[in-house]
Amino acid sequence: MNTEKFSFIKTGFVAMAQQLPADAPGSWGKMNAQQMVEHVTAFFKISSGRLQIPIVTPAEQLPEYKEFLWSDKEFRENTKAPLEILSEEPLPLRNSNMEAATAGLQKSIDEFVDFFKDDAVKTAAHPVFGELNFAEWVQLHYKHAVHHAKQFRVL
Repeated sequence: MNTEKFSFIKTGFVAMAQQLPADAPGSWGKMNAQQMVEHVTAFFKISSGRLQIPIVTPAEQLPEYKEFLWSDKEFRENTKAPLEILSEEPLPLRNSNMEAATAGLQKSIDEFVDFFKDDAVKTAAHPVFGELNFAEWVQLHYKHAVHHAKQFRVL
């Protein structure tokens, strides 16, 4: 596992998100900053098994996705989750303000770390990338967090 990437997702990304006004628009996409934070929070809940979504990628395509996961390639601007997972429109806000949203993000990150603390090789299913262990989730969370940090110009 890459410790710099782990540090970024454990503390760095939350610190960046805390700088943003809730209604800040992104450079692309439809989400405002608070919607993005709540979106990333849900992503962490998937990695800790607290939110389960069926795998939608055909098994024969999973090796391609894992190859992308470990590559230096970033998610493209406007990358969209399959419609089986997310709608075209941002989800309604779940938190009353950005402070509550970033606190929820930190909690979901801590739950992710706790989920894997005694067994880094166990897996949790991502709906597109399939079953991922701790190192794979760290890699995916890093790519995802960098994508959104760039979207909101904090990286």
